[in-house]
Amino acid sequence: MQSSAGARAFQNARLQKKFKKQAEAIISAANAAHGQGRYAETEALCRQILNELPEHFSALHLLGLCAFAGQRFEEARQAFKHAVTVDPRSAQAFSDLGATHFALGQYEDARTCLEKAIALKPNFPMALANLGNALLHLSLVEPAIEMYDRAIRLKPDYVDALSNRGLAELALRQFDRARQSFERALLFQPRHVESLVGKGLVGIELKSYDAAKAALEAALTIRPGSAKILAHRGRLNFELSRSKEAAADFDAALALSPRLEVALQGKAQVSLSLGNTAQAILACTTLLEENPRSAIAMALLSACFANQGEIASAIELLDAALAIAPDADLIGRKIFFLDFLADADFTVQQAARKHWWDAIGAKLPQRKLSPGPLDPDRRIVVGYVSAEFWYHSAAFALLPLLRHHDRAQFEIVCYSCSPTQDEVTARFKQLADVWVDAWRLSDDELADRIQADKVDVLIDVSGHTTGNRLSVFARKPAPIQVSGFGHASGTGLQTMDYVFADPIFIPESARHLLAEKVYDLPCLNTIDPILDVPPSELPMLRNGYVTFGVFNRINKISDDAIRVWSNVMREVTGSRIILKHTLLDDSLVRERLIARFVAHGVSEGNITCLGSTPRHEHLAAFAQVDISLDPFPQNGGISTWESLYAGVPVVAKLGNASSSRAGGSIVAAVGLDDWVAEDDDGYAAIACKYAAAPAHLAELRADLPARIVASPAGNVEIYAARVSAGYRQFWRDYCASASHGEGPEA
Repeated sequence: MQSSAGARAFQNARLQKKFKKQAEAIISAANAAHGQGRYAETEALCRQILNELPEHFSALHLLGLCAFAGQRFEEARQAFKHAVTVDPRSAQAFSDLGATHFALGQYEDARTCLEKAIALKPNFPMALANLGNALLHLSLVEPAIEMYDRAIRLKPDYVDALSNRGLAELALRQFDRARQSFERALLFQPRHVESLVGKGLVGIELKSYDAAKAALEAALTIRPGSAKILAHRGRLNFELSRSKEAAADFDAALALSPRLEVALQGKAQVSLSLGNTAQAILACTTLLEENPRSAIAMALLSACFANQGEIASAIELLDAALAIAPDADLIGRKIFFLDFLADADFTVQQAARKHWWDAIGAKLPQRKLSPGPLDPDRRIVVGYVSAEFWYHSAAFALLPLLRHHDRAQFEIVCYSCSPTQDEVTARFKQLADVWVDAWRLSDDELADRIQADKVDVLIDVSGHTTGNRLSVFARKPAPIQVSGFGHASGTGLQTMDYVFADPIFIPESARHLLAEKVYDLPCLNTIDPILDVPPSELPMLRNGYVTFGVFNRINKISDDAIRVWSNVMREVTGSRIILKHTLLDDSLVRERLIARFVAHGVSEGNITCLGSTPRHEHLAAFAQVDISLDPFPQNGGISTWESLYAGVPVVAKLGNASSSRAGGSIVAAVGLDDWVAEDDDGYAAIACKYAAAPAHLAELRADLPARIVASPAGNVEIYAARVSAGYRQFWRDYCASASHGEGPEA
């Protein structure tokens, strides 16, 4: 038996030796078939070898390559893993195993295998580049760039490494370096799609929109069915305020790839901009299913909650997003949302603004200033930086100022930070001495332009709202910087010198908390007289019941406000309420808002919701309202002025932060101090008191427009003169301090 077993072993050894010689010919044929893309034939030949020689390294490796080419990544992983156990000195096999782990989304395993490959073969460009890819997906961006650099030094025309380095540089917001990487890749391979897309992304970030469009269109010409490229073109259209075109691009991308992250992000953003909150929520939910740690999905979902007035939930989501990605936009969004939170007083709000400065602004390099002649009486160059030079509430506060500036004393430069343009934009262009489409400029380019224009006093209109350029103000491109008119609740920037306000909007007791020095105006803002709305009869005289009105953004309508308003409506028998805002065209928002009133005992039949209308129809709708109710804690601004000009008085309440004192500031500024309450009970008492005084309301309705124009806050010539006096005082103080060596470098 032993001799028989020994004979069989001897025979098997002879057969194996003989098959090894045959295997050399078979593997040669397999390599040739693989090189010609005949993968099925290659696999069959490899399996023929492995049936006899299970540890044949070349057959295992080639089998893995075929499986990888067929995107059967788990099969490929098993084959490569077997191969490296057979030959643990094969750098190529470890590199291919690493690439397979990467394809499976196993980035840490990919990193381990690729590091082994590089240890075995340090000058291995493909392994270095693939390790860079793994590190990039592990958010180790700087080490990834180091790997790409090593690969490129070994292989200067390594297009994929150049392109991926560009993506890593994009992640670090090194836009110029990223552009150079993509352009270098395109020198070697002009039709390299990933580099064209990367160049398009750099263009979007740098606001070089024409270059971005050209790059993305070129990429789509080469790869017309690419969901990712369509989604990036959607991003470009969204940046250019082409919402319908953007929506079409995102829909096309999602039809091809229903769970593509960049397309879902865009779909949520454009849905929010078009007033479809339900669609935005669906996109955000899908995004979070794909990536539970998507900070942008959390931020967008927070905006969906805010649209429905659920501010606490919105802030909770933003905090979760900030824990993952503490970037400037998210910090700024939280600052904005805090203005809507009842518990956020001056201390909380200003601490959030200081956090933006510490985390973002303080790290930006400040400019060396070279202001013009230090003549306190010379003509001053005033620059307005705003994303609101269009049909926007802040625009109505700016127009009377620009119209009444003395052009002998001031040169006016408008830096428009939004691509949106309409008939209001045309009015601003006529009023500006110089108009700059700043939305096309990066922060550094805009700072350069401001310095080139020799601006003396630079005005921030947007504050921490969408489209702001506070990162430019952090660079201090002008000797005097002021915040006002749009979101003038303090910026937190140490480079900002003044903020326009009034003693009610920012009381003396809170001013020490602000980074800026407060300069008082008759009121925080004003608007031009509204002359095209005819006087109207008091509605309760013909209706037989009181109609309250709230013509404000839905996110200003807090649960506390609804509770107080509902109490008032129950107290004022038979009363109705009209709610008007663009978002009320959105059925989800409308139904949610009505449900919040119904939960407090208000009959749905007593609630009227009005959506978007042209401005003259919006103003005419006040003819249906007896008394307006100012929302809180975030008050109305321009809507308050509009109500007052329509003859409809506004009940306001003073809160414990600037955002909750705007309504009281405006109402008191036109002499209606007795319409301003200190607390909820006082607010309800005022509403009930005047609801029972139709004769007084009718008289007030007729007199209010004239009373406004007679007040320093409502008389736009007086108001603009106070603003101009502020600019002159700022400049004189600067000249005095600079001449004594106390000002910025001259």
